[in-house]
Amino acid sequence: MASIVSTLTLSNALLILLLSCCAANAQLSANFYANSCPNLQTIVRNAMTQAVNRETRKGASILRLFFHDCFVNGCDASILLDDTATFTGEKNAAPNRNSVRGFDVIDTIKSNVEAACNATVSCADILALAARDGVVLLGGPTWQVPLGRRDARTASQSAANSQIPSPASNLATLISSFSSKGLSARDLTALSGGHTIGQARCTTFRARIYNDTNIDPNFAATRRANCPASGGDNNLAPLDIQTPARFDNNYYRNLVAQRGLLHSDQELFNGGSQDALVQTYSSNANTFSSDFVAAMVRMGNISPLTGSSGEIRKNCRVVN
Repeated sequence: MASIVSTLTLSNALLILLLSCCAANAQLSANFYANSCPNLQTIVRNAMTQAVNRETRKGASILRLFFHDCFVNGCDASILLDDTATFTGEKNAAPNRNSVRGFDVIDTIKSNVEAACNATVSCADILALAARDGVVLLGGPTWQVPLGRRDARTASQSAANSQIPSPASNLATLISSFSSKGLSARDLTALSGGHTIGQARCTTFRARIYNDTNIDPNFAATRRANCPASGGDNNLAPLDIQTPARFDNNYYRNLVAQRGLLHSDQELFNGGSQDALVQTYSSNANTFSSDFVAAMVRMGNISPLTGSSGEIRKNCRVVN
């Protein structure tokens, strides 16, 4: 009898745990602001349209900003917090310093949203919507963004330094990094397709174009022309040499041709476990798009603050 009671107690405990997990996840919903801020998505889309029209690269910058936010303690807008005399944020961590951008766009969107729906929409949700809209505006797929995140009151520069994958990472490191966030190797390869838009600084790909052997020689020579062996760290090159301002599957075609700009890019097609998937994405844009959308939703679900956790920041750069 005692063993039956013990088993029942354990089963009940597991059921409660399961229900609590599901309840937390259920708090993210595409309709979260349907009543409290019904024009939210239009406000975000309008501001993103203006930003991308002014500078195409902003679509890629916002997508990267979202990725760098989610990989550090979850999608909680911690990356948006400015350093102060008593607070050290994530903006000056090595993966972010002098490279993450688009904060001005988020500021504009937040200001517009606050004017319409005061103290209602989190900066974390604004960033998630803006990342989706940047992709769409550059010709990529659309998706319903689960909403209901709240904003962190803290940030972690040390976590940003250790948890955001480096452009010098090998495949095993990349897979491990994504796995630690609950993302599969397939998610890694699909999300890396975000590099079909945007640009990278010379300092992030110099070692590849001068030292790697799995690189098309003509491609390397082209990139060396604007990225000397020393100096020119901030000189830019497109991550996708073919269609750098359009969200498509040419990134994967470049990998098959050994024209990945970053070492970490080419690791996805270098005789390893992701070669077949890269080949699939390179020839089937629809498969890439559907996998990218699914992976973006999963990434957006990394450890969100919900319910009474965190806060709704009035200014995305500072805690209330």
